[in-house]
Amino acid sequence: MDNKTVYKKTIGFSIRSLLWDLLATIIFVGCMVAGFFILEKTSSLGLLGLGVGAIVGGIFAYLILHFIGYAYKAGQIAMMTKAVSEGKLPEDTIGEGKKIVKERFGTVAAYFAITGVIKGIFRQIGNGITAIGNAVGGDAGGTIGGTISAVIETIVAYLCDCCLGWVFYRKDEKASKATLEGAVIFFKHGKTLAKNLGRVFGISIISFILIGGIFFGISWLIMQAFPNLFSSLSAAIAEISENVPAWASDTTTLTLVCAGLTGIVMWSIIHSTFVRPFILVGVLRNFIKSGIEDKPSEKSFDELDEKSKKFKELHAKIEAEI
Repeated sequence: MDNKTVYKKTIGFSIRSLLWDLLATIIFVGCMVAGFFILEKTSSLGLLGLGVGAIVGGIFAYLILHFIGYAYKAGQIAMMTKAVSEGKLPEDTIGEGKKIVKERFGTVAAYFAITGVIKGIFRQIGNGITAIGNAVGGDAGGTIGGTISAVIETIVAYLCDCCLGWVFYRKDEKASKATLEGAVIFFKHGKTLAKNLGRVFGISIISFILIGGIFFGISWLIMQAFPNLFSSLSAAIAEISENVPAWASDTTTLTLVCAGLTGIVMWSIIHSTFVRPFILVGVLRNFIKSGIEDKPSEKSFDELDEKSKKFKELHAKIEAEI
């Protein structure tokens, strides 16, 4: 199965994930707007209502994405892994994906425990690279370090998904041990996997310009229909303090900023649910292939112990359980 076919056959996860993301966004924005209008009409404390609504909406959105969104994301990675390693997929990819996730992790807590360890290992390895830029010193060093850090964060996100895919591939091995193997695969085959970086960043930049730009324009047009909302909001912000940034107390500029933020949020949702999975298929294929061709050994574990404290701690814990 080529990458395009794998993507098409697992797109159902993306569609369901998008629907839940949109629901979470609607609830979040709805709570904010409701909080603003309710307190604005009853006590002229619209800004406070906006904040309260954001907190309430944020809690609901978090619960939806945490307990439901994870199942679709993990299920999609599980099915992608099965496709690139076995060359086939079952008819009911959604049901099979959710089944595999449940069998592999059992509970939501177990899933997030493993993904937390994966992120910790890769971020610790990446911190050493970031430190090189900071070592230059001065503003230039800080800028270099910050840029490297942003790049590392993007790479880490893909590596975490690839490592999770390896955990699904190694279904007969403990999830914690398979996690260590995934980290070793990156460590041993980093140069090979780095070939995917052009694809990762190139497609991401294009999608940001196109998707973010479209939703910025749409948001701006919609917000123009509610001038009173933003004039009241900018006036309330101006009353808070004299140190409030000028853009926050200017109706036009505030509307532009809100439209821009909306564009970024919508890009993030659509990119993560549709564009990113397309990129991930190719990266994951190379990752799994590298692991199959050169299976991680205990010697490789020992070498990585010296580079990551979190890896060493998990390695020692697993060795103690054996």
